[in-house]
Amino acid sequence: MPNQRESNSNQQVDRFSEALATARNMQQDWLNYGVDFVHFYVEDVHGDWLERWGEESVLDSLKEFLVSNDDVAVRVRQILGERSLFDIAVNLEECLNLREENDRLYAVRNVLAGRENNYDASREIDNIELLNLANSLLQKLADIL
Repeated sequence: MPNQRESNSNQQVDRFSEALATARNMQQDWLNYGVDFVHFYVEDVHGDWLERWGEESVLDSLKEFLVSNDDVAVRVRQILGERSLFDIAVNLEECLNLREENDRLYAVRNVLAGRENNYDASREIDNIELLNLANSLLQKLADIL
């Protein structure tokens, strides 16, 4: 038991040290570059993020849909089982950013299947069901978003 406590204490000290080092680096960048240091830490400094502040994000809309009573959302939850709806929403958001419609369809199918590969012969019947559900899900999301 004492070894486990020491290990936890060491991990906490290591995390604190990393956070402190990061803060010191940020402070040094501020001193070196002035206000321009923000460009090192913020991706879209000059974007329209301030104008969009308070608007509902795509991720929020996806989460709301996934917990709704919509038939497609209910079916998606049944297939997903115990998987985190937040993680699924994040993955679906990534799928929606794909340009090609077929790429989006197969990416959503893979999210629903919980796998990364595009083909699994042992689950061909399930693939048809998953493709139909993925297609219905994409149609619903297109209406919402």
